[in-house]
Order: sequence, then C-alpha cells, then structure tokens
Amino acid sequence: MTVNDDSFTNWKIREEIAESMIPLIGKLHREQDVTVLLHSRSLVNKSVVSILKTHRFARQIAGAELSVTETMPFLQALAALDLGPSQIDLGMLATLYQADDRGLSVAEFTAEAVAGATGANKIERRESRDVVLYGFGRIGRLVARLLIEKSGSGNGLRLRAIVVRGGGAQDIVKRASLLRRDSIHGQFQGTITVDEDNSTIVANGNEIKVIYADDPSHVDYTEYGIRDAILIDNTGKWRDREGLSKHLRPGIEKVVLTAPGKGDVPNIVHGVNHDTIKPDEQILSCASCTTNAIVPPLKAMDDEYGVLRGHVETVHSFTNDQNLLDNYHKSERRGRSAALNMVITETGAASAVAKALPDLKAKISGSSIRVPVPDVSIAILNLQLARETTREQVHDYLREVSLTSPLKRQIDFITAPDAVSSDFIGSRHASIVDAGALKVDGDNAILYLWYDNEFGYSCQVVRVVQHVSGVEYPTYPATAV
Repeated sequence: MTVNDDSFTNWKIREEIAESMIPLIGKLHREQDVTVLLHSRSLVNKSVVSILKTHRFARQIAGAELSVTETMPFLQALAALDLGPSQIDLGMLATLYQADDRGLSVAEFTAEAVAGATGANKIERRESRDVVLYGFGRIGRLVARLLIEKSGSGNGLRLRAIVVRGGGAQDIVKRASLLRRDSIHGQFQGTITVDEDNSTIVANGNEIKVIYADDPSHVDYTEYGIRDAILIDNTGKWRDREGLSKHLRPGIEKVVLTAPGKGDVPNIVHGVNHDTIKPDEQILSCASCTTNAIVPPLKAMDDEYGVLRGHVETVHSFTNDQNLLDNYHKSERRGRSAALNMVITETGAASAVAKALPDLKAKISGSSIRVPVPDVSIAILNLQLARETTREQVHDYLREVSLTSPLKRQIDFITAPDAVSSDFIGSRHASIVDAGALKVDGDNAILYLWYDNEFGYSCQVVRVVQHVSGVEYPTYPATAV
C-alpha cells in the first residue's frame, strides 16, 4: 500500500465516523436541547465535510489538529447521559481529558465534566419565546436565518413575525427570495415557501407572519397570537428611549436595537456586559458591529496588561447607507461611489466603548475608512499598555483567551499566514485576532481584528436576545480561566 493509499484510507475512516456523529448531534439537539460545539463552533446541522473541516481548524487555535477519532468517544458518552438544555464543547472535553492524570475513562470524565447539566442539576426546558423582527434588511435577514436555525429543538427563540413597509406587488415573494438567496452568505439552509393569501413565509416549518405597517403604533401583535415577545429593531430609525418605546405595543415586552443606542439606552456587548442587563429593562441596544469587534479584545488586554490609551482605525466594508454611484448624500463623502472609492468617514465605536466598559479609564479615539468590499472589516487597535510585554506573551495570552476564557465565543484566533478578508465571511465570532499581524514593542501593542460586520454581529445580537429571554444555556466544561 502506498502513502497515498494510507492517506485516502484514513480519510474514509474519518468520513465514516463523522457520518455517525450527525444523528447523535441531531438527537441531542432536538430531544434534549443540547448544542454540541467544537472549540465554540456549533456542529448542529453540519455536513460530514463541515464537521471534518471544523476538527481540522482546531490546529489554528490549539496548535494541533483534532480528529473525530478523539472526539467521537466523548459524543457517545454524552448520548448516554440524561442531559438538560446546555452547550457542550467536545474540543474542550478532549483537551481537558488529555491533561487529566487521574486515569478516568472517557465516560467517567465526561459525566463529571458536564455534571451541572445532568440529573437534579439540569435546567428544565423552557417554552419558546416569541421574537418579532422590525425591518428586514441585511441584519434582519441574517438574524432571521439564525433564529430559524436555532428553532430546531422546538424550544428557545421562535421567530413569529416580520414588520415591513408595504412594497407593492409580490412584496412577500421578493422578501422571501432575499431570505432564500444571498450574494455574500449563500443559500438558506433549508426550505422556504410563501403563502401570499395569509401573508406568511414558512421557513423550515416556521410560520412567519409578514405584517405591513408604516409606524410601530399601528400594530397590535396580540391579533397575531404573539405574546410577551422580544422585538428586534434593525431599521435604526429610532435610537433613543422615547423613539424605541413606540414598539412597546400589545404583545411586545422588550425591544432590542441593532445599532448604537443614544441617551440612557444601555449598549450591550455580549460576553462583556450582558450580565448588567436589569431584569425589568425593556429597551436596550446591541451597539455596533465595530464596537462588538473591539470591546472584547480591549477588555482582555485591559484585564491582563492595563490600557492607558488607544486608537482604533477600522477598514470597513461598504454598506447600504452609501451610494452605488456618485449621488447626493446628506453626509460628507458618502455620496461618492462606494464600489469605486475608499471613503473616509466617522465611527461611533470608540465613544461607545465607555458604555460597554465603564471601568476602562483609557481614552479611546477612532476613525474609519470604507472600502470597496461588500462584507468583512478589520479593526486596527493601537494600545498603550500599563506595563511592557513581548509579542510572544501577547500572542499566547490572546490564543488562550480564544480557547478557554469567558470571551471564547466573542474572540477567535487565527495563525494562517495568507488569511484575507473573504476567509471570514460567516464567522460567528465578534472578533478574530490575526496572529501573524500582531505587533508588540514594549508598552505598545497593535492588534489586527477581523470581523464579519454582518453575520458575526448578527450572532452577537441573537446571543443578547437569548440572554434576556432566559434561553441562553450554560456551556460545559466550565470555563477554565
């Protein structure tokens, strides 16, 4: 047998194991509301090749490839347990087991590591929480995809309605088509049908009412059977408490804004300050995509080294707010063609840091350049630290943060030497540290942070909604640091 034959045989073996993982992962998700992860990446509804690629990606963050032959025994052990709603990370289980010297079997170690989700300790499965999307643009449609994806267990969040302004003939058909196909993020994973007579889109069995209204005050959501819902406003039309309060109509309990909030509206970055949300808070903001990209690594650096001052320069993909061709625009420069120019503009992300990190004493300034790409941006975070350090120390620290810290769902870490922006389309992290571009000189550190300003941000929005709705389930094994 040749070396090539050995490689192919190994691939077929791993492919067969990945195939056998799919029904176990699916059953845990549907019947027990358990989401199986691999280094914070969900394996639910993934293909064989996707599962294998996710295992291979572990080498980028953990230093070595993780094989399905290593993780399958842990998945089998989980399938044998009486688990409650939770998220369980196979990558962390395998890593911690390798470091454990007590001689436990995989089944014994797994049962101990996820004890908080079993037996008398497990959380009871909760009723679905109704969600309404107000607006159906770039963020709205991606949030819709995520909500539909997460409804597979029958619990958690349930997208009940979309509110839009009337758009003329075949409006609902056109909106469904935009949900079905996306030029950047690809095709919707599932089936979508339209019931024009009842103004309903059915996506993977989820019946979503399309409500036409020009103003929030015109809608009574209880007429559609919607109760105690969380409304996600992704129009950005109202950003202060007075304006957003218009959404607090019959059937709506809370309002979440997908733009920086003004005045006393809390700006929430999941993973950093989501635990400060008061139970009776009805209106909150998820800040901006850039704020979500810089605040988690900024907090991580301040926790370890202290930050005296900083500047963030974002190189940002163009947005629908800009003109495709030169035309009038109320803002400076944004009237020039987004597809042909780099456009200097402002960013509110730096000022929003103070709301998300009130204990940070450092002054953070910021500016932005829009560039001719449709998605994925990079933030260059230039920090003066309170003490000197080395590139190696910062590199290893941020890698560990991405693997084991409470910020591991927000911060990713990549060592690929040829990574470019399109590689991060579809990333579910708020921020990805580019290890190769990291620069450290004494007390100065420059971090290059990629982020999918559409999908990664949408994931952060959904995490906040899960938290305020009480369906954000704990992750096991428990965070190590």
